[in-house]
Amino acid sequence: MAALRSTTSRVLGAQLSGAAFRPAASMFARTMATVSEPPKAEKPKKMRTFQVYRWDPNNATEKARLQNYELDLNETGEMVLDALIKIKDEQDSSLVFRRSCREGICGSCAMNINGQNHLACLCRIPDDGKDVKIYPLPHTYVIRDLVPDLTHFYAQLKSIKPTLLRTTPSPDGKEYRQSIEERARLDGLDECVLCACCSTSCPSYWWNSEEYLGPAILLQSYRWLADSRDEKTAERRQNLNDNMALYRCHTILNCTRACPKGLNPGLAIAKIKKELSL
Repeated sequence: MAALRSTTSRVLGAQLSGAAFRPAASMFARTMATVSEPPKAEKPKKMRTFQVYRWDPNNATEKARLQNYELDLNETGEMVLDALIKIKDEQDSSLVFRRSCREGICGSCAMNINGQNHLACLCRIPDDGKDVKIYPLPHTYVIRDLVPDLTHFYAQLKSIKPTLLRTTPSPDGKEYRQSIEERARLDGLDECVLCACCSTSCPSYWWNSEEYLGPAILLQSYRWLADSRDEKTAERRQNLNDNMALYRCHTILNCTRACPKGLNPGLAIAKIKKELSL
């Protein structure tokens, strides 16, 4: 019986391993469905000319000029800063401009776009089909291309001591606390990013920039006058009570229209004048 079982097993094994018991390939074969997609229609090019102010101090024989650059707006971002970065990366690496955060926080990319001071990172490329004209901030000395010299602007900022001034230590040695109402007085003041858009749009500042502090610095001045934690209010008022430093403001309000953060330097200046008149 053992020999019979062994023989039977060998026969069955040989039969099972034979072609007769192999499943047909067609039983399990799969085919990939192919769907022919229609070719995508190419977007029509949306070309725009950017006229950019160029001046190189190392080339004394060449005058300042506007240089044209052509860009397809389908291939760049929505903001003017996106266009400038694309020009510098792909067309002209010699173009010089300031930029940092790209979020309207640092104030670095302030420039004049189509006749209005803006932060380039917050200014959308106009959808009117016209050329975009880009200049440095007006009535400033130009270092190169779109980079203005803001040395005097920052010297004026330093002159107002834009820090918390006090001699009394905190009662518990920790923070100098404020009430909710006291903190609310700083709303619309401490959001200033010192981009100088407002000051360089002010005719009074153009004419008297050596002595007149200008909208941006005066807004910063009021920010510290309004701070309940500061103990040098009388000293700050005395420094501002000057015919040239403060009273050259003629309420033209170009500053308020120009502010890319939506602040109101004109109102801050009016509040300083009101405090000094009391």
